[in-house]
Amino acid sequence: MSDLKIAVILGSTRPGRNGKAVADWVVDRSGARAGAEYELVDLADYPLPHLDEAIPPAMGQYQGEHTQAWAAKIAEFDGYIFVTPEYNHSTSGVLKNAIDYLYGEWNNKAAAFVSYGSLGGARAIEHLRGVASELQLAHVRQQLSFSLFADFENFSVFKPAEQHDAAATTLFDELESWARALKTVRV
Repeated sequence: MSDLKIAVILGSTRPGRNGKAVADWVVDRSGARAGAEYELVDLADYPLPHLDEAIPPAMGQYQGEHTQAWAAKIAEFDGYIFVTPEYNHSTSGVLKNAIDYLYGEWNNKAAAFVSYGSLGGARAIEHLRGVASELQLAHVRQQLSFSLFADFENFSVFKPAEQHDAAATTLFDELESWARALKTVRV
């Protein structure tokens, strides 16, 4: 068993969301890996109101119980895979809000991105890369982008094309490598 822990953060809480199937696919593909333990973290299980902390997250002085619970959960991990829809050329509001709640818990850890949308969600990932950089989250090059036209039947049943398997392996390899390296920085 590895001492490396990676969260697969499901960045949509929308009713009827496609993201659950995508996140489950990522977790399923990670199951055969020995280099890290992967865990699904569903934002639906962490109902965070629109950022309501008076003190900036960089101070680490979280007042709300919901913030403290979210911070404790995120602090458990060495790396993250953000599974994001693309809404209006960006990520979901609920994912951005959840990320903005914290600061130090993200620092010096690794991140990877999985997206879905009409153009594969690529624009959501581009926005998240800038956010990750500001939070000192080292993001890997490999990403997975699923098209609503090619990887979903009737825009709702997730049926990813075979080529995504090899890309997922590369994403896991890069993420685990970076997460392990950054763990030494945090010790």
